[in-house]
Amino acid sequence: MSSFDFEAVIFDIDGVILDSMSLWEDLGVRYLRSFGITPEEGLNVKLFAMSMEQGAEYLSSNYKELGKSASELLVELRELIRNFYLDEVLAKNGAAEFLEYLSSKEIRITAATSSPHDYVEGALGRLNLLKHFERIFTTTEVGESKHSPLIYNLACRSMDATPARTIVCEDSLYALKTASKAGYITIGVFDASGEKNQEELKTSSSIYVRDLSEAIKALA
Repeated sequence: MSSFDFEAVIFDIDGVILDSMSLWEDLGVRYLRSFGITPEEGLNVKLFAMSMEQGAEYLSSNYKELGKSASELLVELRELIRNFYLDEVLAKNGAAEFLEYLSSKEIRITAATSSPHDYVEGALGRLNLLKHFERIFTTTEVGESKHSPLIYNLACRSMDATPARTIVCEDSLYALKTASKAGYITIGVFDASGEKNQEELKTSSSIYVRDLSEAIKALA
């Protein structure tokens, strides 16, 4: 066994298990192009910093040719996201391999995600990965973002584990820092469309990997 004495793992989903971060990065552009509309330069950056509701308002106000209210846009954007998760998104390289490895060692596994529960569950089911997860926790359901350790603590408790013996896998620096401060072992995961500050993600992690299959070697 590795120097890390662990009995459970909590996975973020987007950018860790699912190769889905690019959708969130270019959602507005993808939507506009589906109507044959050329988006302004830098739209991705503007929308990425907004909530879904704010983004829908922005598109409604700045792209009058759509002829849609913010509420109508919000419904259509959510449908686009839903279809992506249920029909298109793929697993990240090494994800299935790492989950199989953990399951073979009888390590308990849960998910902690900011994405809608049914989208994540549908994607994991389609990719035959859902079988590895005991439960899926979402920030919406627990009522707090990952700036708070609540979602990790609830997931940890559900597996009858302790933070000191639980690994949290994250691609986002702020979330990984939250878990680390709460006493969890952390694995920082590289994602090309995710965290920009990879150097700090690397130095803030107990283990840093570019591919989850690397985690097998680190923990073996």
